[in-house]
Amino acid sequence: MGQKCTDPFIYLDYNATAPVRPEAVAATTASLAAVGNASSVHTAGRDAASTVDQARERVAALLGCLPNELIFTSGATEANNLAIRSAATHGRSLVVSAVEHPAVSEAAAAVANSVAGKVYTIGVHRDGTLRLDELEEALAASPVLVSVMAANNETGVLNNLDLVVRLAHEAGALVHSDATQLVGRLPIDLSKLRLDLLSLSGHKFGAPQGVGALFARRGTVPAIRPLAYGGGHERGRRPGTLNVPGIAGLGAAAQAARRDLEQEAARIKVLRDRFETEVMTAVPGTRRNGHPDQRLPGVSSLTFDGLPADALLAAMPGLAASEGSACSSGALEPSHVLLAMGLSRDEADCTIRFSLGHATTADDIDRAVRCVTYATHLVRAALHPNTTTTAPAHSGGQEGTRRHDA
Repeated sequence: MGQKCTDPFIYLDYNATAPVRPEAVAATTASLAAVGNASSVHTAGRDAASTVDQARERVAALLGCLPNELIFTSGATEANNLAIRSAATHGRSLVVSAVEHPAVSEAAAAVANSVAGKVYTIGVHRDGTLRLDELEEALAASPVLVSVMAANNETGVLNNLDLVVRLAHEAGALVHSDATQLVGRLPIDLSKLRLDLLSLSGHKFGAPQGVGALFARRGTVPAIRPLAYGGGHERGRRPGTLNVPGIAGLGAAAQAARRDLEQEAARIKVLRDRFETEVMTAVPGTRRNGHPDQRLPGVSSLTFDGLPADALLAAMPGLAASEGSACSSGALEPSHVLLAMGLSRDEADCTIRFSLGHATTADDIDRAVRCVTYATHLVRAALHPNTTTTAPAHSGGQEGTRRHDA
C-alpha cells in the first residue's frame, strides 16, 4: 500500500518553480550586498552595469543568441505580453495553440481586440501535439504572428518548432515561442532555430523568482513597443530600474544549467520513467497523458481513475505536486490543456502533474512512489469504504489503458 509521506519533504513541482541553484543564491546575495544603479555613471553604477552585462552574456550563451538580442523582464508573462504587443499591427490576425499558457492566449486576445484583428486557435491531437492541418489553414489568413509554446507546462509535450517556424515564415508571419518550460532543461540554439521572439522565466531553471527575458532577433523583429513608459532602460524597450540582483541570479542559473544540460536531462528522464512505471504498476487504472517520447524529461501528467486530484494531494501533504498550472491553482474550471487533448472533465479533475528537476534524487522518487501509492489507497478507501481494492496492476504498456493517438 505504500506509506505516508514523512520528512524530508519531497518536491516534484519544478514546472511551478524550481529550487534556486546555489550558484544563483551566491550571485544574487553578492549583488544585494553591493550598491549601485546600473544606469549610473559612477563606479558603483558601472559595477552594477558590469554585473548585468555578464548575466546577459551567460543567458545568451544558454540560448545561442547575441547578448544584445535580450531584454530583461520580470518573467515570461511580461515577456509574452511584450512580444505579442510588439508584433501585432492593425487589422492583422494572430495564431496561438489551444494549450498555450494564459499569458499568451489572453494577451493575444487583448491585443487582437485592440487592433480589430482576430485570433486563430489551433487544436492538438490526443497526445498533445499540434494539429498541423489547422496551423496551415490559419496561416492562409496571413497572420502577423504565430505564438506556439516550446513545451507544455502541464504535460511537457514538445512542439516541433523547426516546422512551425518554416511554415509560418513561408506565410510571412513572425514566430514567437513561450519557452518557459524548455529553457535550462533541454538544449536550444537560436542561431539555428530561427525563432523571431522567445520568452523565458528564470525561476523555472533555478534563478530567483521575478526575473526573465525576451529574445528579439536583431534585424527581423519590428520595433519593440514597451508596455510602460518613463525611461530609456534596456535601450528604450523596457523602462524601469534594472533588477540587478535578480539578473545576476538569472545569469548564474543559466551558466549552471548550461554546464551539464544534456547529462542532467538524461538523468532526470531515467528518474521520471521509473516513477511512472512504478506508480502505474502499483495503482491500477493510472494513465499517462501526452506524447510518450516527445516531451520534457522531467514531466509526468498522470490521471488516477476515479480519484480526485485535490483529494490525492491532500492525502500526501509531504509531497509537492500540482493539479495543473500553478498560475491557475484554485480555479474551478478543469485544465484547458487536458480538455483540448480530449480528456473529460472528470478525467481532468483526476489528473496530477509531477515535475522533476536538477535537485531531484533517486531517493526522492522511491519515497514519492510509496507516498502516491499510499494516498491512492487512502482516497479510494474513503470514497468506497465497502470495496476491497484487489485489481491487478496494469500490464499493457506504459500508457495504461488510454490510447494516445497521433
